[in-house]
Amino acid sequence: MDEEVDLLEEEEEVLHNAMVCPSCAEFEGHDILASKPKGNGHDHRVRCQGCSHVYTVHLRPPRAVEIPFMLTDGPDSQMVSLELDADEVLDLDDVFEDGGMLWRVTHLEDPNGHSITSGEAERIRRVVALREDLIRVRLTLTIGERSKPDHMVCAPDTNFSAGTMIEHGGRTWILRAIHTGRGRTLRGTVQANRIVRMYLHQPPAPEPTRPMSGRERRQAWKEGRLGFNPNPTVPKPNEEQGKRRGRR
Repeated sequence: MDEEVDLLEEEEEVLHNAMVCPSCAEFEGHDILASKPKGNGHDHRVRCQGCSHVYTVHLRPPRAVEIPFMLTDGPDSQMVSLELDADEVLDLDDVFEDGGMLWRVTHLEDPNGHSITSGEAERIRRVVALREDLIRVRLTLTIGERSKPDHMVCAPDTNFSAGTMIEHGGRTWILRAIHTGRGRTLRGTVQANRIVRMYLHQPPAPEPTRPMSGRERRQAWKEGRLGFNPNPTVPKPNEEQGKRRGRR
């Protein structure tokens, strides 16, 4: 088993400074050409390793806030204070690790004590979480140039391989990249409990099979399979069988 894990680790290809390039719209590693302090962060001049596009990235660390969490494991509960980025979004059913155990968010309260389903950490007064045996993996789903966040729930030891096809939400996706916290990888296999986010892309549409012979092309045009035909004809099965019998 240890040899298998080592092999999976060796297959990973980590892209350092990986982000979505605004030019090629791909997750690519970037070379830092120049960097200078700006306020409490930095401005980086970077070059995409995929398309060589050069642009500036502005990085500003978010403010940290402490949120009280009530952690419940069976009949036992305890209050702990966890530090989060102020702009980190918490959702109901989020799964996180603390004290070597997994916990699922079951209740969120805003500053007025009202129950909410989602919110930024700085706008949350209290969180209640239960011991959990499954984890929630965050996803980014991309169709064309549009992306949206999503998630899936699975066992912590579930393996995901970058570059493979997976089923989610009734559709088939390409697992384009996996973010493990130390970089995005386009290759290799990673366990779910090590994944920060997975990036799923819509696979390209298969190219239609085009007729090769002149007769096939003419027939395809009649049926409207080679572009717009205002009056396509649909062959009847009986007529086709009669033609084949006649040729004999």
